[in-house]
Amino acid sequence: MGVQITELLVGNSIKIEDLAGKIIAIDSFNHLYQFLTTIRQRDGTPLMDRHGNVTSHLSGLFSRTVNLLENNIRPVYVFDGKAPELKLKERERREGLKKKAEEKYKVAVEKEDVDEMKKYAGRTSRLTREMIEEAKQLVEALGLPVVQAPSEGEAQAAFLVAEGRAYAVASQDADSLLFGASKLIRNLSISGRRRRGATLTYEQIQPELIELNKTLEALKITREQLIVLSILVGTDYNQGGIKGIGPKNALKLLHEHGENFDKIFSEVKWTEHHSIDWKKILDLFLHLPVEKDCRLRWLEPDEGKLREILVEKHDFSSERILSSLQKLQLSKKKIMQKGLGEFL
Repeated sequence: MGVQITELLVGNSIKIEDLAGKIIAIDSFNHLYQFLTTIRQRDGTPLMDRHGNVTSHLSGLFSRTVNLLENNIRPVYVFDGKAPELKLKERERREGLKKKAEEKYKVAVEKEDVDEMKKYAGRTSRLTREMIEEAKQLVEALGLPVVQAPSEGEAQAAFLVAEGRAYAVASQDADSLLFGASKLIRNLSISGRRRRGATLTYEQIQPELIELNKTLEALKITREQLIVLSILVGTDYNQGGIKGIGPKNALKLLHEHGENFDKIFSEVKWTEHHSIDWKKILDLFLHLPVEKDCRLRWLEPDEGKLREILVEKHDFSSERILSSLQKLQLSKKKIMQKGLGEFL
């Protein structure tokens, strides 16, 4: 779900061409869930191979990654590790929502209501261990680095950006900013369009670059204050925040009390809403463990491995895979020729 502070963030639309040559740390789980939710058939059924294995995540991952590479963008896929204990309640909440969606989906199936089937099917999406491992194998077969985070993937991606090893984090959620990422890219899509919710209609979108420093300057707060603001609104570690307090009211409290956080949480009667100490949540955003020694290497795609994963195992079109790789090679040649031309 992520923290709901989008209305306060300072960003601007960019073109995909603006990211050429840059390393982008991708929040893998965030993207894979997008594919599982949106890449479905008319009745909401996900793409599957002849054995009944879901392939929506692989289809989306392959297509988007190839498109990014064609545009000279260097992706790094970061995967979640063990979630903090504070996130268990949020996971239970999400599982409860999935079960309710499954019940409504069954009713829609009985009524043969295709629109309702489509509406609720995407909400039942689950990312299994097998799906995650296959996604990693696909990324590696494409010659790209896979980074396994010890805990939250967004914290690991934020670390790569903060260390200057990546330009920005790509995610729809703003949590990476709280973890210290200097730049966040939302709507990283080459197609320039996004499916509208659970419908079959699309809306035009453009990538959006959000910069942490510009946001903090505009709001006149520090990163720690932004984290506190988010805790008041609600994070994955304290779902719901404080009832009646939205981003703007939370910002007002910060302007009134500055960094006197004890005063703020006393005023909002924190202990009446949550049993957990707010300081533990703040500390989590500031000190979540990350892998500091990860190696980032980009290699040529392994056509044989790609065919094994996609064609032989999951019934993807051999022509589609070959065509995509040929277009990728062609785009690389054009990029190299353009680069050489700058020196002539």
